[in-house]
Parts: sequence; structure tokens; C-alpha cells
Amino acid sequence: MSKPKIEWRAQENGYYCLSGAVERDTVPAFWQQRHEWMPQDARVKLDLSALSRVDSAGMVMLLHIYQQLSSNGSELTLLNVPEQLVTLLRLSHVESMLAACID
Repeated sequence: MSKPKIEWRAQENGYYCLSGAVERDTVPAFWQQRHEWMPQDARVKLDLSALSRVDSAGMVMLLHIYQQLSSNGSELTLLNVPEQLVTLLRLSHVESMLAACID
């Protein structure tokens, strides 16, 4: 069985796709490589439709992506947010942090 992983694909014009299992087993290594994939666009659209799983570590990573992009003056929009992530945000009482980003 192959180890779950995260893939970040740049599409075009600030549009990106995040896929795979965004969970405690995959987030640390992926986050350490963020200098390779962190967007520099003024407007970033991140499609989450290809996520197979997201847990609280994945949620925190997305919050950090939002914070890093915001501190660089970029605007983040999350597309096709899985219900699992919406539930985690709600249960963690942090949904307001990303509410403006969810399309």
C-alpha cells in the first residue's frame, strides 16, 4: 500500500489544486517544503475538490496558508471545500477565520 501524500498543482492565473490526504501523517513533510509551492500571486484560488481526507492537522495547515498569504498581501479563495473540513472548522470554532475565503 502506498503512503498517502499531498499534491499541490498550479493550474493557471492563480488557480491551484490541492489533492490527496491532508492529515497528520502528510502535513509536516509537505509544510517543510512550502518554499517550493507557496503561491506568490496577488489572488489565489485553491480548489479542494480532490482531497481524499482532511483532519485537524490539515485544517491547521490551511489556516497557516491563509495567514502566510495574507501577510504577503495575497487574497485566498477556497473552492469546493469538503463538508468534512467545514465540520472541523465549525467544531474548532475557527470557521470565522476562513469564512470570507470560502466560495
